Amino acid sequence: MPNKITSLFNIKYPIIQAGMIWNSGWRLASAASNSGILGLIGAGSMYPNVLREHIQKCKAATDKPFGVNVPMLYPNIEEIMDIIVEEGVKIVFTSAGNPKTWTSWLQERGITVVHVVSSVKFALKAEASGVDAIVAEGFEAGGHNGRDETTTLTLIPMVKEQLNIPLIAAGGIATGKAMLAAMVLGADGVQVGSRFVASEESSAHQAFKQVVVDAKEGDTQLTLKELAPVRLVKNKFYNEVQELYKTGPSIDQLKELLGRARAKRGMFEGDLEDGELEIGQISGLIHDIKPVAEIVIDMINEFEEAKKNLNSIL
Repeated sequence: MPNKITSLFNIKYPIIQAGMIWNSGWRLASAASNSGILGLIGAGSMYPNVLREHIQKCKAATDKPFGVNVPMLYPNIEEIMDIIVEEGVKIVFTSAGNPKTWTSWLQERGITVVHVVSSVKFALKAEASGVDAIVAEGFEAGGHNGRDETTTLTLIPMVKEQLNIPLIAAGGIATGKAMLAAMVLGADGVQVGSRFVASEESSAHQAFKQVVVDAKEGDTQLTLKELAPVRLVKNKFYNEVQELYKTGPSIDQLKELLGRARAKRGMFEGDLEDGELEIGQISGLIHDIKPVAEIVIDMINEFEEAKKNLNSIL
């Protein structure tokens, strides 16, 4: 399935496994890359020495291309970037920050740079900074998200209309049909997160994986927009946030309630009541936990079948 994205990353299928905190360790990234897509290690949940370990284990587990997702708002960013270069990683996805800060520095060291955005405005700024490709993520996506709540269905064609570099669609994509729809709208490839959370190789806690499988329509909500918008499963912590909102809280009060390491408690340690459970709206269509290789095969088969069906309809 050769196109701009497969050529850019030297992969078989134009699918990227998202670099999600507490979910995307070396096992998931290597399994994704071995399946013909691009695997990403999620650096946002890792101290620098842990990231180095995951990169080294991923290199040992696959001879295929893989990358690292780096949220630029985290501390130790300089050390993280140095480790990426030292370990010979050739693909970096940046997010949650100004792409101008690191794009040229990384590219001068032979690294392909992709930046994640949630709006046309930020897509154009990223293109102007010289990135090699863009991920445009609709607000259906899990985890941290855009403030404007622009859906993938509208975001992708609006970005495509003005962008001149390869475009990857994200947010609400977990099936071959959704992949085809995104590409019809103008995307050159797709980034998939939530579906890979519910994989055997994901580093998420088994209890959290089961929450994803059990989720129904309406079980997630975008909240905490005053801090950094995040889509969560509705649980005890989420309900506490909503109760606090009734009092007209200050940002400091919201920060105090959020505290530290809630995402780790929820997704990695399995605290389903007081943890932060980040997942996308598409969780309502995820009904099982499978090996990554099966997920990829299912997506590609459904993509090809949907393409045939579309041709017959037209």
